[in-house]
Amino acid sequence: MYSYSDFDAAFVAARNAQFRQQVARRIAGNLTEDEFKPLRLMNGLYLQLHAYMLRVAIPYGTLRSDQMRQLAYIAERWDRGYGHFTTRQNIQYNWPKLRDVPDILDALAEVEMHAIQTSGNTIRNVTADHFAGAAADEIADPRPVAELLRQWSTDHPEFQFMPRKFKIAITGSPNDRAVTKAHDIGLRMVERNGEPGFEVIVGGGLGRTPMIGKVISEFLPKADLLPYMEAIVSVWNTLGRRDNKYKSRIKITVHENGIERIRELVEARFAELRPGFSGVDQQILKGIEAQFAPPAFAAKQTVTFDAAYGADPIFRSWVDTNITAHKRADHAIVTVSLKKQGETPGDASADQMRVLADLAAQYGYDELRISHEQNVILPHVARADLPAIHAALKAADLATANIGLISDIIACPGMDYCALATARSIPVAQKIATRFDELKLEHDIGALKIKISGCINACGHHHVGHIGILGLDRAGVENYQITLGGDGTETAAVGERAGPGFSYDEIVPAIERLIYAYLDLRDAPEETFLETYRRLGAAPFKAALYPEAAKKHAA
Repeated sequence: MYSYSDFDAAFVAARNAQFRQQVARRIAGNLTEDEFKPLRLMNGLYLQLHAYMLRVAIPYGTLRSDQMRQLAYIAERWDRGYGHFTTRQNIQYNWPKLRDVPDILDALAEVEMHAIQTSGNTIRNVTADHFAGAAADEIADPRPVAELLRQWSTDHPEFQFMPRKFKIAITGSPNDRAVTKAHDIGLRMVERNGEPGFEVIVGGGLGRTPMIGKVISEFLPKADLLPYMEAIVSVWNTLGRRDNKYKSRIKITVHENGIERIRELVEARFAELRPGFSGVDQQILKGIEAQFAPPAFAAKQTVTFDAAYGADPIFRSWVDTNITAHKRADHAIVTVSLKKQGETPGDASADQMRVLADLAAQYGYDELRISHEQNVILPHVARADLPAIHAALKAADLATANIGLISDIIACPGMDYCALATARSIPVAQKIATRFDELKLEHDIGALKIKISGCINACGHHHVGHIGILGLDRAGVENYQITLGGDGTETAAVGERAGPGFSYDEIVPAIERLIYAYLDLRDAPEETFLETYRRLGAAPFKAALYPEAAKKHAA
């Protein structure tokens, strides 16, 4: 894992001291809110519906146990005892007082963390596959490259006031767990004739105009990555619309100019920039890579695991649902669900964070990951230790066996917290999860991704949910639109709107009708919802959602 250099520590300390003075001036009335806004956004501080919200960066979703413990301490000391993990692998605190924020930032700096560029029109937190460095299907660990990009983009003088925010995601696996095609730039590690490189995707994004990114380079040599990235961002920074914030993202720039024209401009800019990259970036990358060496794995017999798996059906269900194959046969990747039925997706209490930190320190080589799906991962765990880990998680109310199932819902904070939201998200997620737990259908339904957004900005990624739910305001009444067939993987697709929206009271019954239709329509239990939808199209699902309309049409 990356450890701060003296420069990093000094840089963060200077930024925190600067912001402390800015906060003092705001509290004293020497800065208006309009004057303070760009300053606080540069340091991850939002003004939400009820209070300030601080968004803390967790670069490429990687944490040490001491960092997780510090996040727990901050939640108890300056917030309301919990944190909310987000789809950008960050953590948000929803209730900090403005006067306390400088102290929070200093506490973060003690464990090599910060909130820089988690907001504003800059390059945001670089996200990565949450199984990076552990997954059995991985070409290479993408996190050293993500760290290089973090260092390059932080306080980059050309990219601090861009047309709009800019998001980058990277994966080292052919199975895309980082939603690369729905980002401003997506990077997929590939090999050509034994040479490592990247497929570069540009112009993806969700929000009010969802688009799947387009390939701008099928194979970019590793040594060319940084100047090519700089070329892409600088071309967009020049062309990007500043007259209309709804048309400012690079996806619109690509759409308006065409991928061929953008490629031409990027290649020309790259030719100008490339000579200035003398190889220092690759030397820096080598130093970073050395900090991401695999742990010293301990070989352990699996007798204890085998016995528990055979004897305990609850443990077996958790293993079958929440465990993923590791590079080593005697190890596993554990995904800890933050989606217990009826709870707020992505929330973890301070006590739960400390339990996770303890498990990482005792069993997980001191590593944790945050996924874009708002769960926590122990990426390196000996299979022999899984029974003990499950017991500890169960005691902490963290042993829900639902990863990838219908209650493993992504949901934004919605109108319970966000000033931009037009409808509630959290209660809808809670009601859906609770209803299907009551029906005892989760495991029969199988793999299914429901994603919920409380407004058109799509922070809940609803466009790429197998079932997406978008909450809107219709004449002061919450109205929920359903989209079908979305996908955030390597076969990415934007979901199709099913039809008219549903009221708050109607949305859960509508989802229930949809699921029962799927169970009737699928060829076999192994055929997933998405596979069934792609085989049959939208018509039978729309008929289930709108039975009265189907009857009229039949008549």
